[in-house]
Amino acid sequence: MKGGRLEGGIRLPCYHAGMATAPDPRTTHFGYQTVSEDEKAGRVREVFASVARRYDVMNDVMSLGLHRVWKRMAVTLSGVRPGDRVLDVAGGSGDLSRLFRERVGAAGEVLLTDINSDMLRVGRDRMIDAGVPVPAIQCDAERLPFADRRFDCVMVAFGLRNMTHKDLALAEMRRVLKPGGRLLVLEFSQVAAPLKPLYDAYSFRVLPLLGQRIAGDGESYRYLAESIRVHPDQATLRQMMLDAGLGKVDFFNMTAGVVALHRGTRID
Repeated sequence: MKGGRLEGGIRLPCYHAGMATAPDPRTTHFGYQTVSEDEKAGRVREVFASVARRYDVMNDVMSLGLHRVWKRMAVTLSGVRPGDRVLDVAGGSGDLSRLFRERVGAAGEVLLTDINSDMLRVGRDRMIDAGVPVPAIQCDAERLPFADRRFDCVMVAFGLRNMTHKDLALAEMRRVLKPGGRLLVLEFSQVAAPLKPLYDAYSFRVLPLLGQRIAGDGESYRYLAESIRVHPDQATLRQMMLDAGLGKVDFFNMTAGVVALHRGTRID
C-alpha cells in the first residue's frame, strides 16, 4: 500500500499535512443512531479499540463458545485446499486465519487484514505466539490493496455489518478473487421469529451487563447488539452479493438464524 509504513509487522497508513477534506454530509447507521459517514468510521474504531483485548473472552461468553463452531463450519464450507491463497478480511483476533493456515499448508498463503490497528495487533501477537506464519496488514475493506484475481477464497466474519459501504466492500472482495474463487460472509443475522423476544432480551439487557463486567465497556456491546438489527437480513444480503457480481450465492442459517453464512462464487 503506497505511503504506508511497517510497525511490528503491521502495515500502517501514513497521513500528511494538507490531506484533510471538506466535511461529508452523507449519513449512515451507527447502531440505531444516524451519524455522518466520517463519524461512524471513528466511532467504530473506538468500539473495537476498547474491546480488542477482551474480544475473544467476550465472544466465548456471548455465544457460549458457539462462535468457534460457526467459524470451523465456515472454513469447512469454504472448500479451501492445500496451496490455496486466502484473504481474511476484518479478521481481528485471527481465529479464522489460523484455521485457514492449517488447511492451505506450507504451499499456500493466508493474509490477515483489519482496519483497526488494536484488533490487528491482538491477532498478530497471537499468530507469533502460536508460531503461525500469517502476515498482518492494516487496510480498509472498501479499498483493498491487492491485485485483481489474486485469491482463491476471501472470508469476512462478523465484520461486514460495521462497514459503511457494504456494497463497495463486497465488490472489492469479488475483485480480488480468482475466477471460481469463493467469498464467504459469516455474520449475525435475523433469528427465527419464535426466538426473537428471548434473543432481544438477551441482546439489550444481558449483553451490555456482560460487556461492562468483563470488558469494562457496556456501551460498545450495546452498539454491537444494535448493529445486528440494522444489518441486512439473509435474503437481502444474498441479493447484495448477486448485485456485486457474484454467482451461485447461497446461505446457511446457524443456531436458528442467530448467524448466517453466505457463500458466493466469482464466475467470470
